[in-house]
Amino acid sequence: MAITQTPDVNVAPASATIPAQPAELDASKVVFTRASELKAVPPATELKFGQVMTDHMMVVSYDPIHGWSTPEIKPYGPLSLDPASSCFQYATNVFEGMKAYVGPDGRPRLFRPNKNMDRMTTSAGRVALPPFDTNELLKLIKRLVALEQRWIPTQKGHSLYIRPTIIGTRSSLGVAASDSAVLYVICSPTGPYFRTGARPVSLLAIGETVRAWPGGTGGYKLALNYAPTFKPQQYAAKLGYDQCLWLLGEKVTEAGAMNFFVVVQRDDGDLDVYTPPLDGTILPGVTRDSVLALAATHPSRMTLPHLPASTRLHPSERELTITELTTWAQEGRLLEAFGVGTAVVVAAIGRIGYQGKDIVLPTHEGGLGPVGRALYERITEIQDGKFEWEDWSVVCE
Repeated sequence: MAITQTPDVNVAPASATIPAQPAELDASKVVFTRASELKAVPPATELKFGQVMTDHMMVVSYDPIHGWSTPEIKPYGPLSLDPASSCFQYATNVFEGMKAYVGPDGRPRLFRPNKNMDRMTTSAGRVALPPFDTNELLKLIKRLVALEQRWIPTQKGHSLYIRPTIIGTRSSLGVAASDSAVLYVICSPTGPYFRTGARPVSLLAIGETVRAWPGGTGGYKLALNYAPTFKPQQYAAKLGYDQCLWLLGEKVTEAGAMNFFVVVQRDDGDLDVYTPPLDGTILPGVTRDSVLALAATHPSRMTLPHLPASTRLHPSERELTITELTTWAQEGRLLEAFGVGTAVVVAAIGRIGYQGKDIVLPTHEGGLGPVGRALYERITEIQDGKFEWEDWSVVCE
């Protein structure tokens, strides 16, 4: 089913009524068109990240004269766009990653969705895309998720991945901001992101090419940040590593598309939980923020699963260098390293290749160390609605 974009939104027919001001995004006007034939939902064991789409999608478009169109939730299908559209020519593409789960009450729920909406607003603003009301977008996402509830897997470690996307559709080769856009949301049932089982992920430290730089776009969720990482990732795979650890000089930034954390033994017996600061090269991840917040609660406000109250955590954002990681490992103080993100939640890191040698992390049963495991279990308990915490789990009503 094709969704056709108007070729030239800047010229209105002579008989058309020009609105006093462009219309705002309005979820109350959504029009539903249900698929005439529903697809079979694959078994959870066969799900691979992002390969199967659900029956429906949400689509709404913007033009500078009329503003936001009537939102539609309709059968999943291709978009039809002008080849000169800004999204193709100048990478005016922004997306988010969210997940839906089914709670103990049988209702679908989202994890801290307002954080995603805030970040999407910031990212869209960075590439000068038309503004939109994220409260209205979130209402539309909830309606779509409620309609697609049968696609939400209930097995542990599985979820319905949600991909809100906004693309510039100004049909001109002129180098300028796009004054037209399509905003859409698609969904995909998914299992674990890494198919390595309990085996921790391996990283190759890459400094010859960089993922992000100060003053650039690394702190925004833009499609243009991802394509340049594919070639180094292929190189890492040839050398037997799963992902890249992105360096900026000596500084550690991110691990693949994940935020990077380490657990370091302190002299007083407590544990430091470090992650690089948001200096413009680091994506402000929702899971990253959640890990920092939850680690700070242990044990003063709550005890994390299987982690003794006597184990005190000191989470902080600070610059990390590859030399520090090497030194801490040699001293036996580097206890854990893990990557976090919406897709993976918390993923153990087992070794880091650098200058022909491996920094090897301690091994743990099940892959994750005690801190990583405690954070993974508490976050997934909140996501599944099994543990209530500060309204982080939002029901789709």
